[in-house]
Amino acid sequence: MDDLPLSRTASPRIEVVESTGSTNADLVALVATHPGAWPHLSVLLTDDQRAGRGRLDRTWVLPAGTALAVSVVLDVTGIPLAARGWVPLIAGAAMTRAVAAALQGTTHTAGLKWPNDVLVDGAKICGILAEGVPGHPGLVVVGAGINTRIPREHLPVRTATSFTALGVDVDEDALLFAYLRALGEQISALAAANGDVAASGIRGEVEALCVTLRRDVRALLPDGSEVLGTARRLTSDGALVIEPLVGTESVVAAGDIVHLR
Repeated sequence: MDDLPLSRTASPRIEVVESTGSTNADLVALVATHPGAWPHLSVLLTDDQRAGRGRLDRTWVLPAGTALAVSVVLDVTGIPLAARGWVPLIAGAAMTRAVAAALQGTTHTAGLKWPNDVLVDGAKICGILAEGVPGHPGLVVVGAGINTRIPREHLPVRTATSFTALGVDVDEDALLFAYLRALGEQISALAAANGDVAASGIRGEVEALCVTLRRDVRALLPDGSEVLGTARRLTSDGALVIEPLVGTESVVAAGDIVHLR
C-alpha cells in the first residue's frame, strides 16, 4: 500500500502512516497548523486506525490490515456556503462510484445510502465523515473508512460487509485513485457552477446513486425522536425530505436512516 503509483497521479500529496488513532483528527490538526503543506486533494492514509470516528461521535476499531482509513483535504472556497451541505454527499457519491468500479465483473451492486454511507447489496462497506478545519473556513477534511479485507465472520455487525466477505480481491490503489478522481471532478464541477447543484450535475449524480430515495425509511434524529415515511427527494442543501403516512413532510438534515423492507 505504500507505493500507490496510480493514486499519486490524482493527489498532490499522499502520506501513509503505519497506524494512528484517527486519520481525520490527525489531518485536521495538520492542516490547521500548516494549510499550505496540504493542498486540495492531499491524503492521509492507514490500514490500522485505532480510534476511528463516525457521525454522531461514534467510534470503532477494526483489526490492522482489514480496512482503509482515508482522509482527504478539500478546498471548498469556490463553493458558496449554502451549497456546502452537498460536500458529504459528493464524497459518498464518489466512493460509491469507486466501489462500483472495483465490483465490475461481479453480481454485486453498490449504492449510496443518504447521506454518505456506501452499501453493497444493502450492507455497509464504507462510512464517511466530513469535518471543517478550525480557523480555515474554506477547507474541509473528508474521512472514509472502507472495509477491505475483513472476513465475514469478523464483521462488527450483520449489516456490514467487506470486499473479502464478498469474495473480491480489491486493488486498493485503483480504488483510491477512482475515489480521488471522482471527488476532485465533482468538487470542481460544483465550484464552476457557483454552487448550483442542478447545473453542475451533482444533484443528478447523487440522486442516481442514492438507494434511499423512494424507499420507506425510519429516520432516527439526534434529539431521540424519529420520523417514519417514504424518502421522496433532496432539498436544495442536500437534506432528505420524508413524506409520512399521516401529516406534513419532514426535512431531515442529520440523523440515522433505516431502510425498511
